[in-house]
This record gives sequence, structure tokens and C-alpha cells, in this order.
Amino acid sequence: TNTVASPDDCHTSHRLRNTMRIILSLALATAVAGFAPTAPLVARPAFSSATKLNMALSQDELKKMVGYKSVDDYVRSGMVVGLGTGSTAYFAVERVGQLLESGELKDVVCIPTSVRTKEQAESLGIPLVTLDTHSKLDVAIDGADEVDPGLNLVKGGGGALLREKMVEVCADKFIVIVDESKLCEGLGPGFPIPVEITPFCHEHTMRTVGDLPSIKGKGKPILRMGSSSSNQPDGDEIAVTDNGNYIVDLHFEELITDAPQMASEIKNTVGVVDHGLFCGLTTCVIVAGADGIYTKE
Repeated sequence: TNTVASPDDCHTSHRLRNTMRIILSLALATAVAGFAPTAPLVARPAFSSATKLNMALSQDELKKMVGYKSVDDYVRSGMVVGLGTGSTAYFAVERVGQLLESGELKDVVCIPTSVRTKEQAESLGIPLVTLDTHSKLDVAIDGADEVDPGLNLVKGGGGALLREKMVEVCADKFIVIVDESKLCEGLGPGFPIPVEITPFCHEHTMRTVGDLPSIKGKGKPILRMGSSSSNQPDGDEIAVTDNGNYIVDLHFEELITDAPQMASEIKNTVGVVDHGLFCGLTTCVIVAGADGIYTKE
């Protein structure tokens, strides 16, 4: 027997469909809002719990979110800004260009940390200066290859470690932006420590570094070959940095027990220009994880 729906039943069904449409619309709006870059704030934000995301994002999407957030939260009109180098810092540079073009940022000048970043910034119309004219920076934003619980960093996988350190040590605030894979229990095994050395007698300098007390028997020095922007050999020629120097990558199988001590020993070695251990410089680390954005201070 067929049952005919009463007018009340039809009215109830119609209301339920309308209600479901409203709920779905609100859910979609909430999900989309979660991907929008954080709006600029007047004061430095208070960081506590993570910003949660309701769906999985690709690594590049996470890098974009954290890169944009670093600029939205820390860059203001009239500032001198250090622009980092790498796949995550790329998005911070992109965001600076967007906000300058829209007029939300004004009178900002930037100092790039590599030829690659300089070229990107120029393509976006970002005004550039150097440390020769601006030795004091308000903020520098850059990525890292590893971050330990004490916020010590390994940088220089892309070969820009000297310029990065020269710029970032001059900044009142150094904001590090990474994806969650860069966090570690301790520096060393997860990513080689790059050391920039002079070409003159480079084999001697490489041996001297390998014989330092904090490194001997623990780390293996390997001369970077091919492109200076990768610590994976990709050519037969010695890699040359933007500064005309060579890079030795120190490979460790065990955790480095005292990163500041190692940094001091390497830096005091004649023939060494600088190294990729960044100790005691970090103001804040903004992390892009699978569950969203969170910070470490």
C-alpha cells in the first residue's frame, strides 16, 4: 500500500533540508577561513595554542601559511626587514611583495640573504638596501634546516649561511619559519652542519676542522660538490658560494652534545669564514604542522 505524505510531513522535510544547507554553508565558510593568512596586528600577538586546521594540507601549503603569518605578525610599515633564503622563506618574501603592492605596508626596505632572494624581491618590486647603509634591522625572517629544543638552528643547506648570519645577527627579532619535519631532539644526525671555508688550502682547513675536539671521531667532513645550494652531490666541480668560498658539510651519526661549544671551536679556526650553527639568535619559531600553525619561544 502506498502512503501519501501529509502537508505537515512535507513542511517538516523542507525545513530539515534548509537547516542542512545552512549547516553545510557554515562549515564550508569555516574551513575556507582557516586557510586565509592572518590579518596584520598592531601589537605582537600572544602565542598559546595551535591554530587548528580541519583538513590535510600539502607541505607547500603549510610553508605558505607559516611564511605569510610571519610577515603579517611581525612586519610593519617603516621597518628594515631581513629576507631569508629557502623554500619556506620564499613565501615570506612573496607576502612582503603582496602587502607593499596593496599599500598595506609602506616605507619598508629589505636586505636579501642570497642572490636568489635578491632576484625574487626585485621581481616583486621590493625596495632593497644592504648592511652598508642599514646595519640595524627591525626583524629578519628565515627558515632553518633543523631546530633543537633550545631553538639552536642548523642553517646553510642552501649555501647562504654566511649572508644569512650577517643579516640575522643584526636584527632586533629573528623569526624562524619551518615545517614540523625540521624539529629534532638534537642537532647533528638529521642534517649535516655546513662550514664555509676559503678556497686557499681548503683541504688543510677541512682536516683542521675535522680534528677539533668537539668533532674528531664524531663528525665526518665532506667537501660540497656541484651546486652550492644543495648538500647532495650534483656535479664534479667544487661547489662555490655567492661569496666565492667552498662549503664543508660535517656529517654526524650521534647528537651534538654542546652546539654552542662546537660553534665557538669552528668559528675560531683560521680558514673558516663561518658555519651553519645559529645558537642563541632565535626570537621565535613559527611551525607549520599537520594539525596547523603553532609557535615555540
